[in-house]
Amino acid sequence: MEKLSFFERFNLWLKQSITIRLITIGILILFLLIPVSMVESVIREREERKNEATQEISSTWGAQQTVCGPVLTIPYKTVTKVYDNEQTGKFKLVESVEYAHFLPEKLAVSGDIKPEVRYRGIYEVIVYNSKINLKGSFSTPSFENWKIDSADILWDDASVSLGLTDLRSIQEDISIHLNNKNYSFNPGLESNDVMQSGMSTKLNLKNQELSAQKMEFSVDLNFNGSSGLSFIPLGKTTDASIKSKWTNPSFDGAFLPDSREITANGFSASWRVLHLNRPYPQQFKGPIEGINDSSFGVNLFIPVDEYQKSMRSAKYASMFITLTFLVFFFVQILNNVKIHPIQYIIVGLTLCVFYTLLIALSEHIQFSFSYLIASVAIIGLITFYAKSIFKNSTLTRLIFLILTALYLFIYSIIQMEDYALLMGSVGLFAVLATIMYLSRKINWYDIKTNAQ
Repeated sequence: MEKLSFFERFNLWLKQSITIRLITIGILILFLLIPVSMVESVIREREERKNEATQEISSTWGAQQTVCGPVLTIPYKTVTKVYDNEQTGKFKLVESVEYAHFLPEKLAVSGDIKPEVRYRGIYEVIVYNSKINLKGSFSTPSFENWKIDSADILWDDASVSLGLTDLRSIQEDISIHLNNKNYSFNPGLESNDVMQSGMSTKLNLKNQELSAQKMEFSVDLNFNGSSGLSFIPLGKTTDASIKSKWTNPSFDGAFLPDSREITANGFSASWRVLHLNRPYPQQFKGPIEGINDSSFGVNLFIPVDEYQKSMRSAKYASMFITLTFLVFFFVQILNNVKIHPIQYIIVGLTLCVFYTLLIALSEHIQFSFSYLIASVAIIGLITFYAKSIFKNSTLTRLIFLILTALYLFIYSIIQMEDYALLMGSVGLFAVLATIMYLSRKINWYDIKTNAQ
């Protein structure tokens, strides 16, 4: 028998060594993480395109709206000392105008949201038209606690302001009915202490208004918006009631509804917020913080987010590739089948193609059907390829069953959002336990494989 040279023996050892095979598989898995990261980049890029489509439609139809107000604002004069020279004590008196703000004693909000789905290419965007009524009352404004001289109060320049995020979406003229008088709003604010975007109207308060214990008001709004609608609870007691035909609301903000009802015909929700629930008072001077943080409302959303689910499935790609390679590896060593590293790469790339198929299909059809079509296509392709490698029907059926179980397992994890970590951990434990059980009697130092 001819004696083999060192290089021939070394080459034979490389082909037959189980350790080298495992190291090779590990390197291939790391290599396949590159296309997996590329797939995740594609998912993020498609999601950004959807967000751009949403912003494009929102910029012309109306942005997500927040209603703030009404707020009664009364300017007053102040005098401050401005020192010319602090050492000599010389100063001059400078007169300026500041603003005092009074929030409603009661505020009742009622409205109807009429949703509509618009399309920009293949992307769906939810927009709406909303008709809102604001009713309530102001208490007679008092400056006694601030010790401001009545002569310095500019009652004739009093105003009421109303905040709305996107003024371009207003569909009808807006006026406030206050103490049996109508005052039309104009764009712009007398002061930005409370809100940054909105409208206001001068009141020119008279003695008869000031002598009344309450100043009743009512405002009707008709505006467009997209995605969601929120309110600021400015009333000492704020009651809000909203209804819509949209069947997939998401209530968010600082306060959740006290009661809500969601049916196949739409939803209705109501809130009650007290002034004690907020971090700002009913009357204040100058700017105030915490106004926007107290907003509450509802978002209208499409329940199936194909990008989120596709990204979640892609997060399991490395585990999926590893488990599939382990199956091929055990079939290889237990049945003495020759599998070349190139064949591992082909199988791994095929597994990566699943995610591109999934995201492409899910943009056009329901995610569950997209997952079914993509998984059937990939399982079928790998099964036929495995049959050409193993040339054994039993082993091919085994690969088919294992791949089917893995895809079903990943799908169940995606659907169980709240229990995904638990199910994934339990499933991974079960897989590792199975591998340990099946390999418990293998003598890894005495495995003989055919040279490739």
